[in-house]
Amino acid sequence: MECRNCESKQRHFYCENCIRTHLRDFRLQIQHAAVDRDEQVRKVTAAIDTISGSRIRRADLTSSQEELDGLNEGLTQLRRDNDKTKQRLRASRENLATRRRTLAQAKLLPPAPLDFLTAHETSQLSARAETISRARSGLVSELVEVFNIVEVGGRPPIGGKAGTKGEWTIGDLVLPVPGDIRRYPPDHINAVITHTLHFIGLLTFYLGIRLPFEITWTGGKLGVGQPWIRSIKGTESGSWAKYTSKHCLHVSASSPTPVADADVPAALIPSPSDSYIETRSPPNPSSSFTTAYAMLLYNVCYLAHTQAVEVPLSQAGDVLSNLWAVCCSAELGRRSHQTHPLLPPPTPPSFPLDFGQLLQATPASRPRPTRPRTGGPHKNRNNIPEEDEWDLLDDAGVGATEFP
Repeated sequence: MECRNCESKQRHFYCENCIRTHLRDFRLQIQHAAVDRDEQVRKVTAAIDTISGSRIRRADLTSSQEELDGLNEGLTQLRRDNDKTKQRLRASRENLATRRRTLAQAKLLPPAPLDFLTAHETSQLSARAETISRARSGLVSELVEVFNIVEVGGRPPIGGKAGTKGEWTIGDLVLPVPGDIRRYPPDHINAVITHTLHFIGLLTFYLGIRLPFEITWTGGKLGVGQPWIRSIKGTESGSWAKYTSKHCLHVSASSPTPVADADVPAALIPSPSDSYIETRSPPNPSSSFTTAYAMLLYNVCYLAHTQAVEVPLSQAGDVLSNLWAVCCSAELGRRSHQTHPLLPPPTPPSFPLDFGQLLQATPASRPRPTRPRTGGPHKNRNNIPEEDEWDLLDDAGVGATEFP
């Protein structure tokens, strides 16, 4: 044939009878295979049934052997524990027998006098206290040398003439009494107060003394920022525990211009030179630095009291002199070892100084003087400071209080 398509092998087509025949053959083959499969399964099941009994017996035997091994190990451990218990019991019995023999022998001895034992323990305690006191005194002596606390100037009494007192310095800086603070520049006052606070902090740490007023620094570390002082929790003795607000121990070098009070009317007073002076009732600023410095003085006085040095109210302003007396006290550090485990609360009833009296005795701030200006009553009238001076920081950190 010339047709390629007719010559090519195409799909095979089956008739309906052929398809039925093929399906019947497939079913017969499947049934025959299923019968063979069931026969093989039956044979395998029968074979397994013959050996399952022996397998179960071997498994039970193995499990029993493992349980027996565990019981043997537990028995061995129990025997070891029993041996250790017997040894401890034997040692306890021997110790008890030894104590009984010692007690029986002690009953045969004559009783020792209680006074002798008390005196012996007291002498031992006194010796240890003396050793601790000498150690604290040595630390304080080194501390005084490091900070170089000395009295400069002064003259002893000679030929019937009265002597003169010198000036006490710390780190070659003079710490004046409260009435003379205004004579020194602010940087000098800030530096010497910082040295003094550092010295007092180390001294109280060496002696184990807790002061009624605590120092905090705005920078979070000692000497960083500005020092602030406030009271700690305490009793009503000494009238100091109520001063819980912070007061600044820092002097500001700024000199802000005085601001007139608009709520207070001014009064015109004629002067002999036909000029007028505008007078106002002076404001009552918060004496934060004065209060803070009084707190520092109170701390020093209480520290001196703990070391058997009594400072009268008239000498409370001599801070470095009082600290020198503390460091030279014969009772320095003798009672400091009694602070264990807790520090005693400040200002017991035996401390006579009252903080209110000390605060009143501390020189407070006073207003700046004014001088007249020439001119008629209609000319500009202002308060003119006599000289450029420095102010002190109040609680808000702004210069508001002048210190004399």
